[in-house]
Amino acid sequence: MLILLNSKSPSNMPQRETLLKHESPMLVSTESIQELEKKCAAYVRNDVYGPMGRGETPLKEKLLLGIALLTLLPMRIILAMTILVLYYLICRICTLFSMPNREDVQGDSTHLRGWRRAVIVHSGWFLARLMLFVFGFYWISSDDKSTNENQSQDQSEEAERPGAIICNHVSYIDILYHMSSSFSSFVADRSVAKLPFVGLISKCLGCIFVQRESKSSDFKGVSGVVSERIREAQQNKIAPMMMLFPEGTITNGNYLLPFKTGAFLATVPVLPVILRYPYQRFSPAWDSISGVRHVIFLLCQFINYIEVTRLPVYYPSQEEKDDPKLYANNVRRLMAKKGNLILSDIGLPEKRVYHAALNGNNRLPSFWHQKDDFHGFAPNDI
Repeated sequence: MLILLNSKSPSNMPQRETLLKHESPMLVSTESIQELEKKCAAYVRNDVYGPMGRGETPLKEKLLLGIALLTLLPMRIILAMTILVLYYLICRICTLFSMPNREDVQGDSTHLRGWRRAVIVHSGWFLARLMLFVFGFYWISSDDKSTNENQSQDQSEEAERPGAIICNHVSYIDILYHMSSSFSSFVADRSVAKLPFVGLISKCLGCIFVQRESKSSDFKGVSGVVSERIREAQQNKIAPMMMLFPEGTITNGNYLLPFKTGAFLATVPVLPVILRYPYQRFSPAWDSISGVRHVIFLLCQFINYIEVTRLPVYYPSQEEKDDPKLYANNVRRLMAKKGNLILSDIGLPEKRVYHAALNGNNRLPSFWHQKDDFHGFAPNDI
């Protein structure tokens, strides 16, 4: 396979270890899928369905899938849609004459209060957990390591509330889990706000909407809004906590990509959470498989598993407050160590190249040269 790398000028070629990042006109000659998978191991699927869910499956698996397609899948779709519509109606009633977080206003921090907020939050907790149950996540294994075993700060600092949850990003199921546990706010692509049902729900979550491929200077404003929301959540228990995926994209759950610094600019304590999805047949990780195919296979699997590890609240030192990059790197190393995750130095551009190769494309996607500068405020790849 030949992957053509185009650029405007060969003079600015970055000297990066992986050849996939070269900016000069060149060919990555005879790169086999196997060799590419070694470089992009964080995005490789290792379940029985193979790359992109299109691999050759054993006869037994085909029979199980066929039975589930006729029985389990339609039942779960009906139940899931019922839950979605029910929660949408709850949100619609609670937001009559008061629309939270308008999509046309970046970072609108207006939150509902009183009984409206209470109904939205408590019904959201319950229905999100019910949705996980419908998806086959009957039990959630939780390992709470919230005892601050390595903390040396004073008692007053120990009492500080974290302003954000920092989590590795494995699947869209991550969002359902965090809805059911903390009902935190997310950063989402602006298009999400316009989706039927989901759009209103995301506004009730207090999501901040961004435009992923935008080249405008709006990113600085988004960083400021997110930092403001993190500080607000840290100081005000009523305010929704921010849930951020600083890797900026989804992996297969075995690796931890470099953290972008946006989640750490507020310099307040954060709560690291690690999610794992053990599997035997189909991996719930949404790494290199289409959304529709992934949902079908996930709903056709009778039991799905999720393991949650909550680490102690991480209190930044003065040195880390002065250097958000150091803060991000230290949290990342801690999460990798406690979660037995492999540190990887690749990112979203390599993922796009890998996906292009899996799809049989011999050219890089047209957006290869667009700057991926979301500062860790990934729109969760929805």
